[in-house]
Amino acid sequence: MLRYLTAGESHGRALVALVDGFPAGVDLKVEAINAELVRRQGGYGRGGRQTIETDHVEVLSGVWRGVTLGSPIALLIPNKDFKIDQMEDLDRPRPGHGDLSGSIKYLTSVRAILERASARETTTRVAAGALAKQLLAPLGITAFAYVVQVGELPIPPKPGEIEEQRAWRDRSITSTLDPDRDPQVAELIDRCKQAGDTLGGIVEIRVEGLPYGLGTHTQWDKKLDGRLAQAVMAVQAMKGVEIGMGFQAARTPGSQVHDPIQFDPNKTHTRSLGFTRTHNNAGGLEAGMTNSQPLVLRVAMKPISTLAKPLESVNLQTKQSESASYERSDVCAVAAASCILENVVAFEIACAVVEKFGGDNLEEIKQRLDLFYEMARKMLNE
Repeated sequence: MLRYLTAGESHGRALVALVDGFPAGVDLKVEAINAELVRRQGGYGRGGRQTIETDHVEVLSGVWRGVTLGSPIALLIPNKDFKIDQMEDLDRPRPGHGDLSGSIKYLTSVRAILERASARETTTRVAAGALAKQLLAPLGITAFAYVVQVGELPIPPKPGEIEEQRAWRDRSITSTLDPDRDPQVAELIDRCKQAGDTLGGIVEIRVEGLPYGLGTHTQWDKKLDGRLAQAVMAVQAMKGVEIGMGFQAARTPGSQVHDPIQFDPNKTHTRSLGFTRTHNNAGGLEAGMTNSQPLVLRVAMKPISTLAKPLESVNLQTKQSESASYERSDVCAVAAASCILENVVAFEIACAVVEKFGGDNLEEIKQRLDLFYEMARKMLNE
């Protein structure tokens, strides 16, 4: 089983991800992980913390001469802003954070909660996901995320080849697929900042090159759609997820929702095995399993909970009404969320690949993937 655990606090010495069950034989490129860490720190509307940290990963174990060993991989990201022992506690919990609930749950201080609950923790999840991408790439599987809405402003993705879209996204200050809209988005974020407020948005994640049969219909906790939903909803500030047509399907007749199946004999050599769809409203998942179509998820991010003009709270010492405490924060972090979500989805897909095809080594997984398709074609031709 491929999995990972994370450790560390926002202003602690470092953040750590421990990846277990990662196959041997993968060429690990540290620079590719670092590139994702840099991307996570970007985007218009970020706060002062991003000017302090220059995130980079140190690989502590599980690799020999640049190749994974099959043993646990420890990834460490140092914190330049290491000062947790010198920081004061917060006596006015911030609405939208875990400050109040966490301090009561653990019978401890607000500082003890916010340091771990902080979205700074997602640095480790990006590192783990960037590692997973290096397993998926040789299998022809790619994950790609971009922003499709900031606040109430929709920014529909421009159609194009994935490399063209990736270039648009990387050029956009808010990771949309329409960089020409950047001034409009920046103006919206600036107005929000001047008002002491914050903005959320919507991110779309697309995974291409998927084979049939990742996930399963057999048990509720093994369905891939459920596992993906948990993975993205476990990211700080995410409040909603939809797959494919999503909530619109509830308002649309079934004849316009479900994807008709056709057959093209010229495509039997592809991962679709020749079965095509007129559209992809299912988002690449049916009955908890991939159906060889692109996987499409959209995730809603709430506005950042720390406001420059704080909301009403209660002083935990006096129990009197006061404005909430303020900690350095972002105005809008939807661009960063797109990087985080892309990587957590990539890791969950990698887990499903290892589960489906097994193998302790990348070459073994490749051979089992080829064997699976050989057997599928044979079954269809019998």
